[in-house]
Amino acid sequence: MKLVGTKNIQEGAILAKPILNDRGKVLVNSGVRLEDRIIKRLVDFGVSYVYLEDKHTKDIEVNAAISEQVKMEAMKTIEKSFHAIKQTDSSNISMVMKKNTPIFKKLVGKVLAELKNHDDLYSIMSDVYLYDNYIFSHSLNVTIYTLALGLELKLSPKQMEIIGLGAILHDIGKMSIPLEILMKPGKLTEEEYEIVKSHAEAGFEILRNVQSLPLLVAHCAYQHHERLNGSGYPRGLIEEDIHLFGKIIAVADVFDAITSNRVYHDALLPHEALEILYTGSSQLYDAKIVEAFRRAIVLYPNGLSVKLSNGEKGIVCKQNKGMNERPIIRIIEHDGKEITPYDLDLKEDFSILITECDTIHHPL
Repeated sequence: MKLVGTKNIQEGAILAKPILNDRGKVLVNSGVRLEDRIIKRLVDFGVSYVYLEDKHTKDIEVNAAISEQVKMEAMKTIEKSFHAIKQTDSSNISMVMKKNTPIFKKLVGKVLAELKNHDDLYSIMSDVYLYDNYIFSHSLNVTIYTLALGLELKLSPKQMEIIGLGAILHDIGKMSIPLEILMKPGKLTEEEYEIVKSHAEAGFEILRNVQSLPLLVAHCAYQHHERLNGSGYPRGLIEEDIHLFGKIIAVADVFDAITSNRVYHDALLPHEALEILYTGSSQLYDAKIVEAFRRAIVLYPNGLSVKLSNGEKGIVCKQNKGMNERPIIRIIEHDGKEITPYDLDLKEDFSILITECDTIHHPL
């Protein structure tokens, strides 16, 4: 199968992976022939990319970071708990959170166990969702990326539990933000932006009074928008004053935010998002954490079309562990002409570079 930006789908293409909403309901099943009306609906619904059947790439496997069962369980748990908090008056929130703490701990354990069973963390983009409940799917994605980073950085089991809880709950303060502001398609006014920024402190206030949670979990919510040079919020902390967990979740949070399709921006593919993190490395984000993130995720996911510096074009078919920037490419074209496909291992020839990728905006 190959990955294609939704806006670049040709009529008649066959869907290789089902398209789900964030509750796990199948909207379009695999094997369906995509007509123009379906393609238009996918674009209108905000589906950024899809996996299509392709004669050259039938053997390419696309692996999810965690199983469908754990994913759906996690989404339901997060949604149910966040809704309970939103509907509870401030005097009873601590009681609701205390009741849900064991559920969140169990969830962190399940996600962590699945990640440990994978040789590589495949990008979340290998699972196609609509963004009906962005806060809930974002909380799960950030948790997955955060735990993958924690494993790469060799955090202790206790640290992993705490940072996992911090990741799940880092945006809990957004339950206090009006939905019309969170989902506004246009640019926020200065007043609206200040309201959105208040979610970090609101989350801290919710979590710091929950005796069943370590105080550090509250600081994860408080600090995930702080930046090393003091340009972040809510307190404008500088590098030495930001906790390691705040720095880790900041990277995971930004990466997921810019690789998710939202009402106010199109999703970027992972290699583009990583470039943004590298641009801010040492100024906004901890350089060691950004580098660990590069090692922990697949930069060029299987199925992605790429163009190489030698004029060849192909599709990523396998990964090289520890060298995610040098995958194995199924070459299908040379200088614009179809050729007999063959696999090229970029690990074996460092003179050949990936120069372009198939993105939503810039198809090859």
